Amino acid sequence: MVATVLLGSVGLAQAKLKVGFIYVGPIGDYGWSHAHNLGRLIVERELGVETVYVESVPEGEVETYIDQLVRQGCNVIFTTSFGFMDGTLAAAERYPNVIFAHCSGFKRAPNLATYMADFYQVYYLNGLMAGALTKTGKVGYVGAFPIPEVKRHINAFTIGVREVNPSATVHVRWIYEWFNPAAAKEATEALIAEGCDVFAFTEDSPTVVQVAAEKGLPSFGHYSPMYDFAPNHVVSGQIVHWEKIYLDFLGKVRAGAYTAENLATVDYWWLLSQGAVEVGAKPGMLISPRFEDALKAVAVTDPLLGKISVYDLVIARLEQMGDPGVTYDPFQGPVYDRKGELRVPEGMWLSYDALITMEWAVEGVVGPWPGEP
Repeated sequence: MVATVLLGSVGLAQAKLKVGFIYVGPIGDYGWSHAHNLGRLIVERELGVETVYVESVPEGEVETYIDQLVRQGCNVIFTTSFGFMDGTLAAAERYPNVIFAHCSGFKRAPNLATYMADFYQVYYLNGLMAGALTKTGKVGYVGAFPIPEVKRHINAFTIGVREVNPSATVHVRWIYEWFNPAAAKEATEALIAEGCDVFAFTEDSPTVVQVAAEKGLPSFGHYSPMYDFAPNHVVSGQIVHWEKIYLDFLGKVRAGAYTAENLATVDYWWLLSQGAVEVGAKPGMLISPRFEDALKAVAVTDPLLGKISVYDLVIARLEQMGDPGVTYDPFQGPVYDRKGELRVPEGMWLSYDALITMEWAVEGVVGPWPGEP
């Protein structure tokens, strides 16, 4: 361990990289951890670096596993859950010559960067489709933990729903787990009993998709392409490409651009325009063909685009947000919270800091909202 820890940052660029990944869930969850692991495998293939991983790590025990990876010789370590943040910061202080990167957090250090491939734009696009497809006006959302990231996604999704269907509501049930298929099943069934007929979620399995399909109801996949789990009912979804960030980050480490001394201001916030996320039922399938006619049959009137079908609106918004010179944002004012307070003035966009610390709920969200100001 001593030899590894004493490896200087200058020498790291020339040294053989051994990269460790710490996952909060099992790599077979088909959600968050599965997607990170796919990125790890692409890193191995394209960069030829050695990698190791540990899975299903309790958030309060991350330091123990970081110690193990350092003893195994890892000189770059990625920790991939919001709850790993404080433990990663403590480990970064303990191992000043090891490079760390923490996913979805905001605390950095000279040898600790942060990164995130965020879905809020994609959730908004899914929300446009959900608003057009709901017949009851009640859209269901199964939420994991009520942290700013998940709240941001639900809010963006709800903004999309109500842009198409202003009277529709998004009903939220929290399960307080990242991976718990049994709890996700129970929450979905409860939302169906309340009258919800279209579904989105944050939980790392295809359970919500499968339960909704059993009732003949449409849904949106999350993190991994879930079309094959219910090809008649998955409309679209969110797909992540963590490898985009991992390849860029490690390439800069190898080039000597990133060291254990200059990461305090390195924060990846990669969206549609960087190719870190994709909207789709599966790669290359933006919208399931089974739902195209239904989305083309619903029209809305946009101040700039005029009368336009929801299908074409999704395409237009994707172009606006996917272009490097982004010209549209879901949180484009005026945006009110559900208590009636103006959160984003007309013509303004939310700042990055406001996005990553979001606690309020937009108009149209129904259900408990822990931490609501």
